[in-house]
Amino acid sequence: QVQLVESGGDLVQPGGSLRLSCAASGFTFSSSVINWYRQAPGKERELVATSAGGSSNVADAVKGRFTISRDNANNTVYLQMTSLKPEDTAVYYCNAEGVYSIGPGHYKRFTSWGQGTQVTVSS
Repeated sequence: QVQLVESGGDLVQPGGSLRLSCAASGFTFSSSVINWYRQAPGKERELVATSAGGSSNVADAVKGRFTISRDNANNTVYLQMTSLKPEDTAVYYCNAEGVYSIGPGHYKRFTSWGQGTQVTVSS
């Protein structure tokens, strides 16, 4: 089964750092698009970072502070966060878009979400 499990969320002080992890299974990880989203209370879910093939991108709000990376050998995606601000407080979700095998040469597309991990930036 396609599965994404986030971890690493915590309570940190402003200016602190945190690394979130997303462990993936059940699909062809290396060829899949992996995204990090976040949703703060009362706000719409927003895209934070994307990893697709050999390229990556982060949203303007976190540019210069957050970095997305992936370890294809271990089917894990990371969101490295530094210089955290109170406005970064949110539930962070891992999202994958890709395919999984249903037989020789046959694949089915999917979109999957993790359960989310809470990041709280406060003094």
